[in-house]
Amino acid sequence: MRTAPSVTPALSPHDTHEHHDHPEVGPAHRDLIAQVLDTWSLQVLAELCDRPSRFNELRRAIPAVTQKSLTATLRRLERNGVVAREVVATRPVAVRYSITPLGKTFREPVDALLAWTTAHMADVEQAREAFDDATDAEHDVR
Repeated sequence: MRTAPSVTPALSPHDTHEHHDHPEVGPAHRDLIAQVLDTWSLQVLAELCDRPSRFNELRRAIPAVTQKSLTATLRRLERNGVVAREVVATRPVAVRYSITPLGKTFREPVDALLAWTTAHMADVEQAREAFDDATDAEHDVR
């Protein structure tokens, strides 16, 4: 006799870890955040929030990204429902990417993260230098 697999309900933002007043961070949360905040996603989302773009327009707007990385980023964002891919019937056929309604809801928290990094970058750089100096001094003693 087979039993149905157990299903763990998704946590709402109001579900908290029993010892803290913030939402519990589980594997699904970490996976989603890693996929939508990876190396190139923030820049792609910033471009698409301004206007829909074709692949090559995104490449020109983000010159450091490789074709392979941009393709992977767009596919990941599309899979997660924050980017839509539309084949445009032109000659030659083109593909246009745009932000979805779900993706638009992501703008406020991303803007908050970017504002925090802008406000605190100097502090973070100082902390990194202090850490690196202490680590270097520790290795010199050995």
